[in-house]
Amino acid sequence: MTSLQLSAEEETVERFLDAAARGDLVQVSSLLALGPSLLNRTGHSGWTALMLAARNGHYEVAEALLSHGCDKFSVNNSSQSAYDVAAFWGHRHVSDLLGRTGGGPPGFDLHPPESYFGRETLNRLSAKRTDRVWLEVKQSDPDTVYLLFSNLSPMVSGPKEDGSAGVQTKLCRFRYEAVKDLLQKLATVLVFLGVERRKKPSSSSAHPVDGVFEPPAWFAINTDEDAAELLKRCGEKNCCFPKTPNRDLLRFSEDEAGVVAQARSVLAWHSRYSFCPTCGGSTALEEGGYKRSCLNPGCRSLKGVHNTCYPRVDPVVIMLVIHPDGNQCLLGRKKMFPVGMFSCLAGFIEPGETVEEAVRREVEEESGVKVGPVRYVSCQPWPMPSNLMIGCLAVAVSTAIKVDDDEIEEARWFPRQQVIDSFRGTRVTFTVPPRQTIAHQLIRHWIAVNSNL
Repeated sequence: MTSLQLSAEEETVERFLDAAARGDLVQVSSLLALGPSLLNRTGHSGWTALMLAARNGHYEVAEALLSHGCDKFSVNNSSQSAYDVAAFWGHRHVSDLLGRTGGGPPGFDLHPPESYFGRETLNRLSAKRTDRVWLEVKQSDPDTVYLLFSNLSPMVSGPKEDGSAGVQTKLCRFRYEAVKDLLQKLATVLVFLGVERRKKPSSSSAHPVDGVFEPPAWFAINTDEDAAELLKRCGEKNCCFPKTPNRDLLRFSEDEAGVVAQARSVLAWHSRYSFCPTCGGSTALEEGGYKRSCLNPGCRSLKGVHNTCYPRVDPVVIMLVIHPDGNQCLLGRKKMFPVGMFSCLAGFIEPGETVEEAVRREVEEESGVKVGPVRYVSCQPWPMPSNLMIGCLAVAVSTAIKVDDDEIEEARWFPRQQVIDSFRGTRVTFTVPPRQTIAHQLIRHWIAVNSNL
């Protein structure tokens, strides 16, 4: 009998999960007060309290769990998130809370629109970009936050180059006094990111402008000053400039990831367009870092609207191709991928091309597979350097694979169960991209749509 008895900790976890499943907000809150570590604990088949609350439509419990910071992106043993569960069982009020903004008929979209790199933590206040006086006031405001970039890499505090997986890094935040010397240098690029989204200012964290309290502004600085010298400005330990963006930029919280995406994309544009692409003349930074104007008065770019004057965004289609039988998906791998990892096919949209045609062209070019119907699912900013990943599901009308070796090294049809096993970590024959990528979300979405929840 002893081996069948639950430990005190296991019993507490069971009570917590049971309370969430029953919608007992009082007990859920009291148990969390005693042990916050309960938040993301799992029970049978990897179900968390949030998933159980979502399964039974308990909005207030789900809201309370989210307010405590539970991981809404975690998945159970069948690779379903709490959002997937709520959407499947028709609890629209809960699924809206977990990911949607409302609108659309039931089943219109079973994928959360918010993505890693896509959260808008700041109000961009684009109308203020042309207000030079306001921007100058904000730059010297003691509450203003500055982010330091060196070679397009943000200064962060957290794990250094030790390969630590799953450990979050945090942006190092500076005040005006710590960076004002950098602002005086001609080579410094300054970009206004926006102001914090706050309904009410705290008593000590915001200063009045013309008698009105405004939330702190955020700016990004890219400088050519030596990185080692810049690190001396940070008072925290373990500060560094990550050197492998495709890996290290996936270690932020969702709140900070969105800020990094905005800042890095605009700074990357400045690093490539310091001279006018039309006439080759020098350019001047304007509108809070969101425009560069040619200093040659005779340049054609000064007449009308030219996309060379504003930060560019490169649209990319990324698609999960579904086999005609509905139970297999097409995944490929590039030589640069980690060993064993397969992902969705992707490619740039060409001028004058629709999203649907870009999907069909890229799939056929890379794999030889022909595609018929195409459906948009969601999109994701990808600051490497400034792409917008447009995620789609596509149905194949042919199945023979002929890989373009210049694009990818291998492509295969993977049965649904094999993909599920990869997510679960059982009988793993290949790995999927990390959860922060839209490729991961597209694959998980396909699994969840027809799963028995």
